Order: sequence, then structure tokens, then C-alpha cells
Amino acid sequence: MITLQSEARLKAWGNSIGVVIPKEILQQERLSVNDEVEITIRKKTNPLREAFGKLKGVKARLNKTTDELLKEIDEELDPVDS
Repeated sequence: MITLQSEARLKAWGNSIGVVIPKEILQQERLSVNDEVEITIRKKTNPLREAFGKLKGVKARLNKTTDELLKEIDEELDPVDS
């Protein structure tokens, strides 16, 4: 089985939704009408929105001042000998 990756936009098709497969892929894989294919569908995401979404609320969870964070870092880098 060959795995190809392509981007497509969903289109209204009667009471359903269809996906248009680019002509280049059809030619490359020698696909034609009535051929059976397996399709894996995953919603495309915006990498920036994804990254910033993960950071959303970090400041509220930390709720520490810069000085407090720097002090913690200093303590981790230079632990007091026991």
C-alpha cells in the first residue's frame, strides 16, 4: 500500500460532502472512476494557533513573578550542598 498526502477542501455534493482528489494524484496512482481507495481523514490545523493554544493560560497557572521564577532556576542550577 502506498501512502500519499494531499490537502483538499470539502465541497457540498447534493446532500453529502465530497472531496476532490487532485488530478496529479489520480494520474500518479493510475486511479479512475469506480476504483476502490482507502482514505484517512484528519482536519488540517493551523500550527501557530495550535502552539499558542497550548500556551494559553500558562501565566495564570504559574502565577509567579519573574523574580520568583529566576530564583527557582538559580536554585535548580546551584543546589545547596547537604
